[in-house]
Amino acid sequence: MAVRTLAQQVATADGVADAFLAHPDDGAPHPAVLVFTDAFGLRPVVRRDAERLAGLGFTVLVPNVLYRNGSAPVVDLPDFIGAEDRGEIFGTLRPLLTALTPELVVADAAAYLTWLADSPLTTGAPVGLSGYCMGVRNALHTAAAHPDRVAAVAGFHGGRLATDDPTSPHTVVDRITAEVYLGHADADPGLPPDQIERLDAAFTAAETTFRTEVYSGAGHGFTQSDTDVYNPQADARHWTELTALFTRVLH
Repeated sequence: MAVRTLAQQVATADGVADAFLAHPDDGAPHPAVLVFTDAFGLRPVVRRDAERLAGLGFTVLVPNVLYRNGSAPVVDLPDFIGAEDRGEIFGTLRPLLTALTPELVVADAAAYLTWLADSPLTTGAPVGLSGYCMGVRNALHTAAAHPDRVAAVAGFHGGRLATDDPTSPHTVVDRITAEVYLGHADADPGLPPDQIERLDAAFTAAETTFRTEVYSGAGHGFTQSDTDVYNPQADARHWTELTALFTRVLH
């Protein structure tokens, strides 16, 4: 399916978020997907994956969630992100990520969801959310805050999903009405087994329709092909699950 892409600007309560839009180039409305990126943000591999998803029949919006700190990329990134790069990159990003509270995430998400609902490129129906790394937290908070506007959530190699922090995502899953699929990294220090158990228990208690899996042998960030933790087998599995969920629930 032919795909059209363009840079987009989305007005929020705090300014204007730069974003990337990809949609089937057929003049018809399609189900919408809102993508929450990892900490490295909107960059070439993310745009490529958005185009791939659009080619499956979705209108895909990928906002720069750190727009308050400038247009993407908000920090300089090498073409390939290795272990030797992470310290400096996260040294710059960490205070920006800390400042992006769940309250700001869900307020911004309201603007992104409104933009999608109003666009002639979408059907206007509840959307799918996909999240990666920190984007999984953002997706879960968004689904909880806007349950009538989100039909499906897919998250991959998320971290800190069920901590003792009062804003931990597991504390709000009782508000989620969307179907949820989470593919966890293996032996992820940011999501140890006790957190996975706590998160699953919260979903179960809330009677959420959900499925979670640990991708054996896949490290944190396994979908990100411009990093040294990329795992092609796990990435292929991620695409299978993402496509199956969104095709079944959104189409």
